[in-house]
Amino acid sequence: MSAPTWKIWIQAARPRTLPAAVAPVLVGSGLAWKDGHFDARAGGLCLGFGLLVQIGTNFANDYYDFIKGADTAARVGPRRAVAAGLVSPSAMHAAMWGVFVAAFVCGFGLVAWGGPWLIAVGLASIVCGLAYTGGPWPLGYHGLGDVFVFVFFGLVAVGATYFVQTGRLGPDVVLAAAAVGLLTTNILVVNNYRDVETDAAAGKRTLVVRFGRGFARAQFDLSLALALVILPALMAVRDGCVWRLLPLLLVPLAWSHSRRLRERTEPAEQIRLLGDTGKLLALFAVLLAVGLMLRCS
Repeated sequence: MSAPTWKIWIQAARPRTLPAAVAPVLVGSGLAWKDGHFDARAGGLCLGFGLLVQIGTNFANDYYDFIKGADTAARVGPRRAVAAGLVSPSAMHAAMWGVFVAAFVCGFGLVAWGGPWLIAVGLASIVCGLAYTGGPWPLGYHGLGDVFVFVFFGLVAVGATYFVQTGRLGPDVVLAAAAVGLLTTNILVVNNYRDVETDAAAGKRTLVVRFGRGFARAQFDLSLALALVILPALMAVRDGCVWRLLPLLLVPLAWSHSRRLRERTEPAEQIRLLGDTGKLLALFAVLLAVGLMLRCS
């Protein structure tokens, strides 16, 4: 018996990846709170825009990977709605555009806070979400997916969330955004690590396909290490308050993820690690936001 339609669409939205949209808003808003400029309305619009862009990108990935032959019966990851015959290509295509239009409308509301230049930022985010697997030169098929994720789900998302609430940027914002971007990129690393064989067969030249699983493990470890090393620098730039180091509590968990990626090769474990990598990002964002809001005596 097939799953209910609503459940199919929720699965197609890929809940495991949604921390990538929530984390930068938490961190950017935590920074704004610390500076006395938190605005729940602007933060809420940033969250809505981020979630819709993430879901739209996931729908585009579902559609274009099927069209290009990257999602087949040989795929070891979670089933994709179009490839599994649960959603028609035309329905997924329409849903993709519907979600991206909704994202634009949501993001347009931020013009009142950040000015008309945010329209360009929003359009660039949506275009790159489409171009990740779609268009004549898809980013994900040429090894640029990691750059896209780092820039738009790290630097842009955290920076824009902070800017619309405060009207300014600074080195502390860049540091926090880089940490979020690095951990978000690791979600993609785990996903591509699992799919390396089917991606290679479909001509999807991710960094894992180009340079191998050893490179991917090194990239994963380096991103974890840099995200954690950034915290003391952030503390120094902000005010020297030790609460900014709160996410360092996650070091044992981060180490366990690194070990699992190296030692556990079974598809079911790699699927679990994908979800756990998203949870690590969420925990990091929550702890960093709380650490930014707490006062030192």
